[in-house]
Amino acid sequence: MSKPDLILLALEDSAILKLMDSALHAVKYETAIAKDTQSLSRILQEASPALVLIGETFGGHDSLKISRELLERFPTLPILIYTQKATPELTKGIFRLGLSGYISPPLKTDDIIDAVENSLRNAHRVGDWLRHEVKRTTASLEKRAQISEAERLRLDAVFNSIHDSVMLLDKENKILLVNPAMGRAFGLDPKAAVGMPVLDAVTHPDIQALITRTDIDDPLKYHEVSFPDGRVGNAQMTAIRDVGYAITMQDITYLKEIDRIRSEFVHTVSHDLRSPLTSVIGYAELVERTGPLNENQRDFLNHIQDSIQHITDLINDLLDLGSIEAGLDMRREYVQLEGILRYTLEMLQGQIKSKHIKVQTDIASPIPALRANPTRLRQVLDNVVGNAIKYSHANGEVKISIHSEGDQIILQVVDQGPGISPADQPHIFDKFYRGSNISSDIAGSGLGLAIVKTIVESHQGRIWLESTAGKGSSFFIVLPIQSEPVQVVKK
Repeated sequence: MSKPDLILLALEDSAILKLMDSALHAVKYETAIAKDTQSLSRILQEASPALVLIGETFGGHDSLKISRELLERFPTLPILIYTQKATPELTKGIFRLGLSGYISPPLKTDDIIDAVENSLRNAHRVGDWLRHEVKRTTASLEKRAQISEAERLRLDAVFNSIHDSVMLLDKENKILLVNPAMGRAFGLDPKAAVGMPVLDAVTHPDIQALITRTDIDDPLKYHEVSFPDGRVGNAQMTAIRDVGYAITMQDITYLKEIDRIRSEFVHTVSHDLRSPLTSVIGYAELVERTGPLNENQRDFLNHIQDSIQHITDLINDLLDLGSIEAGLDMRREYVQLEGILRYTLEMLQGQIKSKHIKVQTDIASPIPALRANPTRLRQVLDNVVGNAIKYSHANGEVKISIHSEGDQIILQVVDQGPGISPADQPHIFDKFYRGSNISSDIAGSGLGLAIVKTIVESHQGRIWLESTAGKGSSFFIVLPIQSEPVQVVKK
């Protein structure tokens, strides 16, 4: 009798976790439960589960990012995402990564079982042969056994038919294998290139930069490769134990073009809106000069000016976000985060005093300098600290701490505001999203935290939150001290 499949559950919602566990056990599946990302990694390594069912957020991390890292290690692993609400952005991310799909409330036991069984069937149909071949050929390589000519031809056929560009290197960065797609991309003869130092064979500056600046601990795992004909590739260099390295590259030209069109559209529309808005603002300011206004007229005029200011702020945020996403402002210099915080607090003094907010700062000196864009970091602090003050109750308290830990700096901002409900938390960094418990009287475009997240990620950092509705929120930002990659010392 075959052993039942093991389903790994990585869910933070205890009620959903219990439902999933009970439903799967009822049809004789085995389950394993991961409490955090460390136990998730350990179970995957030790138990080889047949499928992973993960919450949209887990251990303070986005499930799509966790899934991307898992697929780098286990390319054929089926992954299902549990989400409270399926958004277009989540669906797009699931399809882009090639995940098995998602499940969302309302849930019945049959829905859970059907989703798991469909995912397993697809994974078995698509992945069984490939996993068998990989395990068999890897075992053969490790044991240095002889491979028959027929088997070798079979493996070559699989390797050569891969659509993405692939190159294998030994530990000294000499070429072991090149597939035809990689050969066409860089003008290599796959057979003649074997044994050559990769830096001699591939002279493209972007690939050379990837190789010379990437090691296991480097946060910059990916590197864009631009070709003279306008094509763009997304290259990655990954260490392979007992072999060396694998360089893979996917063609993302169409994605870059879509992003360019989107950015151009937003930029054009935003600019076209600015001219009429400027006229409206000017005429609104001139109304009072034409003669006295009664109380109702003055009230209506104030509403008009407030609305115009809101639209203007929204356009400025859209233009700002488009510039950041397009990477138009990539300048870097060494800056002190505590110095930027000081300027932010000075700018917010008016709000702090009007609401009688007590601001406590805890800076563990000395804080190393960051190589970063000071203007963008100022935006991050203005938004995160500004939100903490804006959403705090009168006479409340805001705590800000900065300390270094290893090769990173950690910023924490804690407020005593209304908090963010569990249903809102997975979407709080989405564009135009505002918490369901936020009063409409509090101005905001819903773009501030989206801008913050984009800036933090452009600095190879991470941001997440912890919040309890009615008790306040804590935002954490982690930035690498060494934002420029370390040069790899060649043997």
